[in-house]
Amino acid sequence: MALTAMRVAVLERQNVMSMQQRARPAPGPNEVLVRVHRVGVCGSDVHYYTHGRIGGFIVENPIVLGHEMAGIIEDVGPGVDRKRIGERVAVEPGVPDRTCEWCRRGRYNLCPNVQFMATPPFDGALADYIVTPTDFAYALPGNVSLDEGALMEPLSVGVYAIHRSAIKAGENVAVFGAGPIGLVTLQVARAAGAGAITVIDLEPGRLATAKRLGATTTINAKETNAVDALMESTGGRGVDIVFEAAGNARTAGDAVRIAKRGGKVVMIGLPPEDNFPYPLVYAMAREIDIFTVFRYANVYPAAIALVAEGRVDTKSLITHRFPLEKAEDALLLSDSRADGVIKAMVEVA
Repeated sequence: MALTAMRVAVLERQNVMSMQQRARPAPGPNEVLVRVHRVGVCGSDVHYYTHGRIGGFIVENPIVLGHEMAGIIEDVGPGVDRKRIGERVAVEPGVPDRTCEWCRRGRYNLCPNVQFMATPPFDGALADYIVTPTDFAYALPGNVSLDEGALMEPLSVGVYAIHRSAIKAGENVAVFGAGPIGLVTLQVARAAGAGAITVIDLEPGRLATAKRLGATTTINAKETNAVDALMESTGGRGVDIVFEAAGNARTAGDAVRIAKRGGKVVMIGLPPEDNFPYPLVYAMAREIDIFTVFRYANVYPAAIALVAEGRVDTKSLITHRFPLEKAEDALLLSDSRADGVIKAMVEVA
């Protein structure tokens, strides 16, 4: 396929984006060319736009954002069956080196050489086309839309968090944060057989969505002390498993305080601070297991199956839509955290 121009939304520097033309990429060996149709806006995209960095990942050169994506395969490289052309696919955005010890152990999310879309210095998916290894482009069943395909990425975080927790049927769960990650985590917990599920957030609209998606109880932390409320409702016992999906230093500490003795805390959200006070002695005195989550590994097929089987609803998370030319507006809206905003979707095609 001859190289032609394509549109790209480029983050030139902090708080500055522009539409540009670039050459369309060509698939190499074992790669596919995907016509991008949908790109969800993630909190990390917003953070790179507003702050220019996340921890040690710094935007030093222009970069294309967006890593929650789905599209249609338009061409394939050598070694790929041409029957894949025309497939609707969800693309897993982090490609590991496949050779390091973590890859060989199956924990490829920890690969030190992973190339993750929209993480400096690697470009993302806010473009007409991307290329990706064929095995990181997952075919979507006929009853799964491209909107849902793009949201396999945040859903995979929730699936992986549930796997890390090793939840057992009937265990009670609390989720801090009713953003996209918290909302998919509660749904996967429900699908895994959780008992009571309590979701804590500050926004009434998000809490209403959590209730509709399966939360047993919701707590508005603007109005109620979540720790006191949960300890009272459990008779002082605490919660079996707490998922922290708010990315907040205070809720990170609160998660420990509501976990039962011998319970678990799963840290999903990334607080903006590298260091902050944490009630570690409290956790140790109660032998609370603390798990961390970094992206995901080996869960895209499970995420796709959960949606295809109707056990997880991702479509209702999409609250706003923008064309590619308005990608910056999608980032600004997502940064506003206005009540009623859950997931902005960029419709590229």
